[in-house]
Amino acid sequence: MSAQIFRAIGLMSGTSGDGVDAAYIETDGHGFVQAGEAITLPYTTDFRRRLMAVMGNPDDASDVPDHAALSEIEQELTDLHTQAVDILLTQMGKRADEIDIIGFHGQTIFHDPANRKTLQIGDGARLAAATGIDVVNDFRSADVSAGGQGAPIASLYHAAIASAWEKPCAIVNIGGVANVTYLGPDDEIYACDIGTGSALIDDAMQEFFGLPHDMDGGIAATGNVNEALLKTWLADEFFALPAPKSLDRNHFKTLCDVSNLMPDDAIATLTEFTARAIAKSAELFPAVPRTWYITGGGRKNKYLMTRIAAATPATVKDINDMGWDGDALESQAWGYLPVRHVLNLPLSLPSTTGVPVPTCGGVFHKNNL
Repeated sequence: MSAQIFRAIGLMSGTSGDGVDAAYIETDGHGFVQAGEAITLPYTTDFRRRLMAVMGNPDDASDVPDHAALSEIEQELTDLHTQAVDILLTQMGKRADEIDIIGFHGQTIFHDPANRKTLQIGDGARLAAATGIDVVNDFRSADVSAGGQGAPIASLYHAAIASAWEKPCAIVNIGGVANVTYLGPDDEIYACDIGTGSALIDDAMQEFFGLPHDMDGGIAATGNVNEALLKTWLADEFFALPAPKSLDRNHFKTLCDVSNLMPDDAIATLTEFTARAIAKSAELFPAVPRTWYITGGGRKNKYLMTRIAAATPATVKDINDMGWDGDALESQAWGYLPVRHVLNLPLSLPSTTGVPVPTCGGVFHKNNL
């Protein structure tokens, strides 16, 4: 008897906080994945500013936004995700009743697994009512409550799409935070956050140049790396922790103070920090990956890609070279995970988040239609 194939939409708003990625996939929740169309709905500058303003600092439990501001942003965020679903359905020429499930990541605004706290805003019931499609959201809370890191949580999807690739290999997602999934030759899966991704670079670009990001790494390529600062940053206690481990977007924000550097040197130093942190993560795993497959928005930074390649003896490839869309991979994962929730399969493992036992997370919301 063949497994049921689910038609799913995954919705992802990552730590960069720049928009909603929506992707359609068909999957059995195991090894079969057929990727479909995908879209990105960028946030306006005003909404992104207000969204960033409600993000809390996990190092200060009092630094959590007030309920009213949070509720307003959550409603707007959810409605933007509804809009993204509508745009994707229209682009595909599909109706809501042709979709079985939506995976709704929401926006992480507070992540402190050491104290068993994590918060992703996004109203799953509101999204289900607005789209007429069943929704699963709040994917991380069960893992964190059980003692896991709650991140990264797309690793089982990475394992599914890479089942035939030469091992050992690693899939690195460079969003605001960078994370890695290590895949070994005997089906080993290890995962963790490995350092800052694009967040600090983007923040510095906004501060120094009034631009959202360093296009192709053009600014970083003109600057000089401050090796003394970089050495201090790489000595942060986070890098000495074993995997699994996870990061809040703002973990390095105070440490990585570049206010006294020339703007191009600041961007160059932050870019090198991301590259060397990625290469350094090889120390966490049983063997050095033969190939690093890079996904997420950070892979578009051509200069960053050259710096990653310079920092490691392994081959570095854009995941698009393997026939997968690096812009859509994480939103595809959020189409895969709700199917596993429906099938009561694990979303996280002890080796991917440190959760004591394989754990099926998420909260299901039935649509009202």
